[in-house]
Amino acid sequence: MERLGYEVRTSSVVPASAVVIILLASIHLLDTFALQPLSPSSILTSQTRNLQLAQLNNHRNISEILDGLLRGYDNNVRPDFGGPPAVVEVDIMVRSMGPISEVDMTYSMDCYFRQSWVDRRLAFQGNKETLALSISMLQRIWKPDTYFYNGKQSYLHTITTPNKFVRLYQDGRVLYSSRLTIKAGCPMNLEDFPMDTQRCPLKFGSFGYTTNDVVYRWNVARKVDIAVDMKLSQFDLIATPSANQTDALQSGRTGLVLFTICEYSMLIVSFHLQRHMGNFLIQVYGPCVLLVVLSWVSFWLNREATADRVSLGITTVLTMTFLGLEARTDLPKVPYPTALDFFVFLSFAFIFATIIQFAVVHYFTKYGSGECYFSSDLSSDSSSDDEDRTQGKGRRRPTDSGEAKGDGDNAGGFLNTFSSPNGDTGTSNRLLEVIPLSACQITPSAITSSRPSHHHIWSMASCLKGTAVSGTGNVGSSVGRTAYTPTISTSNIPRLSIQGQFKKRHKKRAPRYNSVSKIDRASRIVFPVCFLAFNAFYWYSYLSRSKRIQQMRSGDIP
Repeated sequence: MERLGYEVRTSSVVPASAVVIILLASIHLLDTFALQPLSPSSILTSQTRNLQLAQLNNHRNISEILDGLLRGYDNNVRPDFGGPPAVVEVDIMVRSMGPISEVDMTYSMDCYFRQSWVDRRLAFQGNKETLALSISMLQRIWKPDTYFYNGKQSYLHTITTPNKFVRLYQDGRVLYSSRLTIKAGCPMNLEDFPMDTQRCPLKFGSFGYTTNDVVYRWNVARKVDIAVDMKLSQFDLIATPSANQTDALQSGRTGLVLFTICEYSMLIVSFHLQRHMGNFLIQVYGPCVLLVVLSWVSFWLNREATADRVSLGITTVLTMTFLGLEARTDLPKVPYPTALDFFVFLSFAFIFATIIQFAVVHYFTKYGSGECYFSSDLSSDSSSDDEDRTQGKGRRRPTDSGEAKGDGDNAGGFLNTFSSPNGDTGTSNRLLEVIPLSACQITPSAITSSRPSHHHIWSMASCLKGTAVSGTGNVGSSVGRTAYTPTISTSNIPRLSIQGQFKKRHKKRAPRYNSVSKIDRASRIVFPVCFLAFNAFYWYSYLSRSKRIQQMRSGDIP
């Protein structure tokens, strides 16, 4: 029994010691973990694992949602088929505009074209309010068949990927946005060019759905937005009014079926573009005004300067013609004149009128009608007088020794040659004097001459002193034959004194006095006044038509 009792005591003591050892070991381990916290890397690792698990769950949930939405979905049937029409809300964000071509009457713009509609078949439940989907989702859902009525060449940007996206909301609303470059037609009226304001429309709607199936409306929050940094080189965008419109079309007729009218919903936005005038003021209007003013220089030129005035007129006419053709290079061949054409044409008319004016002046300016040129031969070896001598030889006929003969064919003018006192006519030079005919009063007298066929002879001395000239060229001597004796009032006659001999070998050129036409004097005032009146009427009328004056007064010019 003792053995058994010993054994019992021994078995009861062993488990108690083991319990004590376990307790001490657990206390030691608790102290160790309390003094050594977890490292950041271990914490991040645990968080990443948690996020991955959450994302995996979300992906599974979204995939399950989309699979559930597209299960049994038919993208060939519009939303609410058989019920009310589907409403498509549209808004546009214009990023840039241009080029705008008057020749093709088109304009281009780069924009974000957004469409939104409700498809209750795509409504879902979950913790996500919006789902950003891939563009491949567009192939699996219904979308409106929108097209541009007046579009000519539009395309979707595809670099680096197709520029479009799709967003799905919980209530089934679908937002479809794409980046487009649209080239559309713009019927322009160029009567006020370059002071015109063009209205370029953009029309779009459904290609196949009528108003019974699809209706287009503008997004009330934002219809047409313009980028703040958008600039146009030749125009200012002053307004973008938008509206809804219904286009009614007639369908065909087959057999006995009558025509039916189909109505299509359509949206329209009009871009009001006001043209800049600075480029045309510099390149067309300014040069035209300067050419017209340049043509007036001929009014201050002598009316005897035929070559100068004609060359000036022809040069300005040709320059004006080139300028008018160059101004229409970038314009279409419209059947009506523009404001620029009117200005160029009237400027051309003013320049052409200066040539006609000179023709009238030249018609009333005959040789000798207003001036009388006289010449005298004076001794000089100056080379500068050879020209006068050459001209004198061309104008006078050969005479006898010392005899001065006048040109009887001159219509009222006198051209006389008389020798110098030393009698050296071979080296004589001609001295010119200008005397108006109004200073000479000619009265006929009896003519007794041994030469009945001789023409009437006049000399400078006879016009100055009223005496006849002898056949030998001596002034003031009596002669056997008598010519017309002019009676002259010499008080107002500009004359050039003749000395017997020049001490200097060089002489001064005789001045020539040119008369001024009364037509030239009147033209100096009439032409500028008419041109200023024309400009005032032109600018006021066209600026009023284009409503720029009202904008200037109200300060609405951008």
